[in-house]
Amino acid sequence: MDGPRPFKIPESVLVIIHSADRQVLLLERVDRPGFWQSVTGSKDTVSESLVDTAVREVAEETGIVIGSPQVPLAHLRDWNMRNVYEIYPIWRHRYASGVMHNTEHVFGLRVPRDVSVTLAPREHSRFEWLPWREAADRCFSPSNAEAILMLPRFAS
Repeated sequence: MDGPRPFKIPESVLVIIHSADRQVLLLERVDRPGFWQSVTGSKDTVSESLVDTAVREVAEETGIVIGSPQVPLAHLRDWNMRNVYEIYPIWRHRYASGVMHNTEHVFGLRVPRDVSVTLAPREHSRFEWLPWREAADRCFSPSNAEAILMLPRFAS
């Protein structure tokens, strides 16, 4: 299906994927080498729930299936954190005219350290597991870094 893509909905999820020992999975963006981040993505429709958005984005970006025996849905936790931030100018063209801010909802997802990761090649070129503080330092997004720094509070 080629044709014009609809504008992105300015409501998204940020999913901090981590192991029980607080290693964090980071992904490097294809379109911006050196830009490392957690899984993030916008709702596909206004009616899509935030949990469904998180489940879909994790599967699309990492191949990790939430709700599988290895990664039960109960391991996805809404941290009840919201970040409202100005959309970076380089990505504003993806949104309707005049949309300047996005609301990001933060989730954590505990996975086994040996979980298989399969990147979406159009989105991410590499992944790394890093100790949580190092992962926060590597993120280009301040809200992503701040969320990772909250991991000890939510991962216990």
